[in-house]
Amino acid sequence: MAGDWLWIDDQRKMESARRAICSSTAIAVDTEYDSFRYFREKLCLVQIMSGKRAYLFDPLLGLDFSFLGDVFADVRVTKIMHAGDNDVRILSRDYGFFFRNIFDTYRAASLLGCQQLSLSKVVHRYLGIELEKSKKMQRSQWETRPLSEEQLLYAVMDTKHLGALYQVLDDVLSSQNLKEKAYESFAGVEKTRWTEKTLDHGGFMKIRGAEELNDSQLRRLEALYLWRFDTARRINRARFMILSDAALLDLSREVFDTLSLLSESGILSPQKIKEFGKEIFDTLKTFEK
Repeated sequence: MAGDWLWIDDQRKMESARRAICSSTAIAVDTEYDSFRYFREKLCLVQIMSGKRAYLFDPLLGLDFSFLGDVFADVRVTKIMHAGDNDVRILSRDYGFFFRNIFDTYRAASLLGCQQLSLSKVVHRYLGIELEKSKKMQRSQWETRPLSEEQLLYAVMDTKHLGALYQVLDDVLSSQNLKEKAYESFAGVEKTRWTEKTLDHGGFMKIRGAEELNDSQLRRLEALYLWRFDTARRINRARFMILSDAALLDLSREVFDTLSLLSESGILSPQKIKEFGKEIFDTLKTFEK
């Protein structure tokens, strides 16, 4: 399998990838990113399949792969993606890339009436190939280096069959006079852009148990809810990794006259106290007035 892909970690390999990709009329594109542990998704890998070889670009190495921008914008090159909206959003956000001439196999299959639209299901339906894709890989730590063999296989398989899938789906769309409608849908993928998460100001009332709190406790819960969102945005960490909903609720039920009492309550771990204890205490004291 290793001969089917190349890990790009130096300029020599980058030049090899550039030559292959820039000479292609169709490439498959995918990314791996962490949207579970971060407030803003963190791009961790870019996969490009050109011909029969996948090129794996590591955004964490700081290498210059800006040439991909010219390829993505070139209307003469078909960019094959599966549910490519988030890939386009993140690549546009991080590198200013924009896309022309996308063929999205997810949208194509949906237009053709497929009910099961995961890549493995669509590949099996139209190509008769069983993809062995571990679901746990979706939430694996893609920023960890080196990547495991299982992670690399998963990443390569995301693009390996997209070229063949594109050819079959394009023919079926033509036979059903759906190409124009399909390409209108693909244009929607090209226009997607990343936007910052916004605060649901009433979201604290949706926390299980909030309805049992009195007015004073609700004000404390709202204060902590707002603080958690602002902190998550500031340090780019998932909100649940800062404080769980259960911790927000437990903290809102009690009054802590000192930081020591907050620490001794046992609601927060020593690590959470060290990292956020004073901010939490100050937030609660401010909103008690």
